[in-house]
Amino acid sequence: MKELKDIRIEINKIDSQMRDLFSQRMELSKQVAEYKKSLGLQILDSEREQQVINNNANAITNDEIKPFYVDFLKSVMKVSRDYQRVLNIGMKVAYSGVPGAYAYIAGKRLFPDAELISVPNFAAAYESVVNGESDVCVLPIENSYAGDVGLVNDLMFKGNLFLTDVYDLEILHNLLVKPGTKLENIKKVISHQQALSQCHSFIEKNNLLVQDYPNTAMAAKFLSESDDATIGVIASAEVAELYGLEIIKENINDSRLNTTRFGVFSKAMSTPRQSKSGDHFILMFTVANQAGSLATTLNIIGSHGFNMRTLRSRPLKELLWSYYFLAELDGDISSRDAKEMLQELETVCDNLKVAGAYYSQARK
Repeated sequence: MKELKDIRIEINKIDSQMRDLFSQRMELSKQVAEYKKSLGLQILDSEREQQVINNNANAITNDEIKPFYVDFLKSVMKVSRDYQRVLNIGMKVAYSGVPGAYAYIAGKRLFPDAELISVPNFAAAYESVVNGESDVCVLPIENSYAGDVGLVNDLMFKGNLFLTDVYDLEILHNLLVKPGTKLENIKKVISHQQALSQCHSFIEKNNLLVQDYPNTAMAAKFLSESDDATIGVIASAEVAELYGLEIIKENINDSRLNTTRFGVFSKAMSTPRQSKSGDHFILMFTVANQAGSLATTLNIIGSHGFNMRTLRSRPLKELLWSYYFLAELDGDISSRDAKEMLQELETVCDNLKVAGAYYSQARK
C-alpha cells in the first residue's frame, strides 16, 4: 500500500493537470459564448449537455464512480454556463412594444441575462440589428390562430438578417382591470387587434366595446395611468404584474390552442447540427408568372428528399399580382443534397434566398 504522502503527490499532479485543462475548457467556453451571442442563441442547450453526459459517462467502466462522474460533469457545465452568462450580460435584444408585450416575454425567456431594447415596431427592431444597435431581435413570425405575420415575412425577404432560432410561446389572454374593479363595471376593452379577435366570444358575451392598441402591453400601460374604471385590457399575466393591474378573468381565449412562434434574427446564419431530426431551414423565392413554374420548384425540393413543413405566399408590393414564397423545410442546409437542390432551384427561380436555419428543441 502506498504512503499517504505519495498518494497526495499523485493527486497534486492530477489537480495541476485538471487546472490547466479547466483553463483551456473555459477559454473554449468563452469562444462558445461569443458564437452564441453573434447568432442570438441561448446559453443553455439542455439536449447538447445531456448528450455530453451520456457519451462520457458510458466510457466510465467503474459503475461505483459513474454517478459521481455525472455529478462532476454537471458541475463543470454549470460553471461554464455561468461564465458564458457573465460574458453575455451586455447582450442587447430588440423587440417591438413595451415591457410586458408577448415579444418581451419571449425575449426574456430566450435571453434571461440580456438587456431588452424596446422599439416601436417590427422594422425598427430589425434595423436596430442591421445598424449594430442590438445584437439580435425577437419578432413574431406566425400565430396558430391568426396565421403568419406578413410584415415580418417581408423583412425576411428584403433584408439581410438570418433567422437563427424559433421559440413557441403559448398565448394566454386575461382580462385586466384597475384594482377593485368588477366585471359588471367594464364597458370597453382595449388591446392589440389579434388579441381582441382571439377573445371575440368573451367580448360578445359581455357586450363590450373594443378599441385597438399597437400591442397588449401598451394598452395595459395606458390603463395603469388612467382613472377610467370602465376600461379593461386583454393581455398576459406578466403584464398585470408589471403595471399593477388585477386579473378578473383568466384564459379568455376562444381557443386554448393559441401559440405564437417567435423568430430570433441575427447578422450571421447558424450552423446546423446535422442531426437525424431537429434541423430546419427556410427558403424564400420567386418564380416566373407562368403555368407550372411553382410546381417545378416544389418537385425539385421533393426530389432531394426534403419535407416541406410550410409553404406560404405573400404579394410583392412592387409588382401587381406577383408573389414571393416562403418554404420551411426539415433537414440540414449544409448537406450535399441541400447544395445540389439549391443549384437546381437557381435555374428555375427568379430570386432565391436562404433566409435562415435553426434547430428545434423542447424548452419552457
